[in-house]
Amino acid sequence: MNADLVVVGAGLFGLTVAQQAAERAGARVEIIDIRPHIGGNAYSRMDEETGAEIHQYGAHLFHTSNERVWEYVNRFTSFTNYVHRVYSTHADEVFPLPVNLGTINQFFRAHYTPKEAQALIAEQAGELAGVEAKNLNDKGIQLVGRPLYEAFFKYYTGKQWQTDPADLPASIINRLPVRFNYDNRYFKDKYEGLPTDGYTAWMERMIDDPKIHVTLGVDFFDESQPLNKAALVGKVPIIYTGPVDRYFDYALGELKWRTVDFEEVRYEEGDHYGCPVMNYPDADVPYTRAIEFKNFNPERREQQNPDKTVVWREYSRSAGRDDEPYYPVNTQDDRDLYQQYKQLEDKEPGVIFGGRLGTYAYYDMHQVINSALTAYDKRIHPLIAK
Repeated sequence: MNADLVVVGAGLFGLTVAQQAAERAGARVEIIDIRPHIGGNAYSRMDEETGAEIHQYGAHLFHTSNERVWEYVNRFTSFTNYVHRVYSTHADEVFPLPVNLGTINQFFRAHYTPKEAQALIAEQAGELAGVEAKNLNDKGIQLVGRPLYEAFFKYYTGKQWQTDPADLPASIINRLPVRFNYDNRYFKDKYEGLPTDGYTAWMERMIDDPKIHVTLGVDFFDESQPLNKAALVGKVPIIYTGPVDRYFDYALGELKWRTVDFEEVRYEEGDHYGCPVMNYPDADVPYTRAIEFKNFNPERREQQNPDKTVVWREYSRSAGRDDEPYYPVNTQDDRDLYQQYKQLEDKEPGVIFGGRLGTYAYYDMHQVINSALTAYDKRIHPLIAK
């Protein structure tokens, strides 16, 4: 190996750092990843039968109001005009989400004005209005009122966490958006869309530089191959984006994560749901939502199979060591444990931890990219600049 920087993990954090290091410092970068592809959880692939772009690790939707991030990503891809909208099937009826005036009027079979709807939700918070919420259940009722909370969030959250919301901390949901107009856009960011020719093509362009080399299928902790932790730490600067507790061989204990299992269903029809995402908040449906990938890219209809479609149903559960970690559980015990690992990080020579796994945090894609750009500016460039 002849590299000035080693990046462990080919997700968006690692790819952004590698791109910046090669471009701004002229650094030779070696990227390694245990998976057989780049892109981390944002990786996508084409499904030959349907013509759908499958988001291999669940739906990834790009949105941001950060001008620097938007300018940066547009160097490598253009974006479609996709606007994310979510629907929810409750009691055999479909409602728009987030909760908005349309949802409220449909649910209550009414024609409330915005002012009337606001008064209704405040009234339905009942005795919980204006008091400190003791758990997620109470917080949800405070924010959207009891009927809407129980219809759309209580059992959905219970399935997502496999725990009664009354036993979950209120901090899990800082807010549930309620809009007292008919705006059903899911995100409120200035910019939104999907990469025109897919996520994988976007990320391949990020590292299309002769100074960047990628080696896939490599386990950083496998000492039988040369690109391993014992051989590299202290000898070359390292950007580590894997699980922080795994880096230290779980010496202080394991940080808890949620994972997602996917069940694929194929239909002999061109469009099954008529939308990309359908939530299932009722307790008698075991999965939380279903994703119909073709509907993320209506601009590709001519290239898609008009008679077949593919849907993935999502099931949430606790993650084990061999599972893909998606969402940090983030209890107070977990946060305390992470802080202990953070103290160990600071003692590692020439190793910078980043990404959601390396910092035990949940990030949207634009937040990962922003954190990588910031980390490069403040910590990585001074480390490698010649």
